[in-house]
Amino acid sequence: MQQLSENFWNIRGTMKLAKVVDMGTHMSLVRRANGRFILLDSYDVSEESRAHLLRLTDNGTAVDAILNVHPFHTLHCRAAHELAPSARLFGTRRHRQQAPDLPWESGLIEEEKTQAEFSEDLEFSLPAGVDLVTEDNSVHAGSVLVRHKASGIVHVDDTLNVLDPPGLLGKVLPESRLKFHPMLGKALQPRPGAADAYAEWAQDLAARWAGTPLVCAAHNSTRKLSQDGWRDEILHALEDVSKTLDKHRGKYD
Repeated sequence: MQQLSENFWNIRGTMKLAKVVDMGTHMSLVRRANGRFILLDSYDVSEESRAHLLRLTDNGTAVDAILNVHPFHTLHCRAAHELAPSARLFGTRRHRQQAPDLPWESGLIEEEKTQAEFSEDLEFSLPAGVDLVTEDNSVHAGSVLVRHKASGIVHVDDTLNVLDPPGLLGKVLPESRLKFHPMLGKALQPRPGAADAYAEWAQDLAARWAGTPLVCAAHNSTRKLSQDGWRDEILHALEDVSKTLDKHRGKYD
C-alpha cells in the first residue's frame, strides 16, 4: 500500500494469466474532503495492506463507498465488500450480473447521475464511441476513468495501459508511456462517427485533465508525469491508434 499524496493511496496486487504470467491489478483509497474515504475498484489485499487500510479507515467504517469502475474487474468485489461491509457498493451493469447476491446500489457507476454523488472529490470520464462491454469478453477497452480532484491523480483500468518490462529487464528498460488499449478496434461501436467520437473524447481529456501528476494504471504500473506529460502522452497515444481509427472510418463512415 503506497501513499502517493496526502489523501491518495494505491495498492498493487497480483492477477495471473493462465496461472503463470502475473499481469497485476490494483485498488486505490481516496480520503474525501470531509475526512471519510472511497475505495476505487476491488482487491483482496494482503494482510499488511489490510491492517494499514483498516487503521486509516476506522476498521472500514469510515469508507463511504466502493466504486468498481471496470466491468471486467469482478473477481475481488466480494473481498472488498467484506473489508468495508457498511460502504455503499457501486459497479457497472456487468458487476451486478456477475455477482447478483452482493448488495449493489441501484445506480450504475457509468451513469452521470451516480457519478454526480461523488463530484466534490472525484471527476469521471467514460470513453465515447466505444462499448463499455462488448460481446467479446477479451476486449477491455471500455472503463470509467477517475481523477481525484485534490491531488490530480488518475485511477484507470485497461483503457489506458502502462507496460513495465518484466523481471530484470525492468531495471534497464524504461516503462512505456501511456497507451490506449490494444483491442480498441474491437471496442469501437459499429456505426458512423464512432472513431471521431473517440478521438474527440481523447483530445478533450488531454486538455481537461492537463497537469495530472500520476496515473495509477492497471495492470502493473504507476506512472509519474511531467507538467505537460498527461496532455502529451494522451495525444501521442491517440496518434498511435490513428490507423485503427482510420480503418474504422473506412468501414463505417
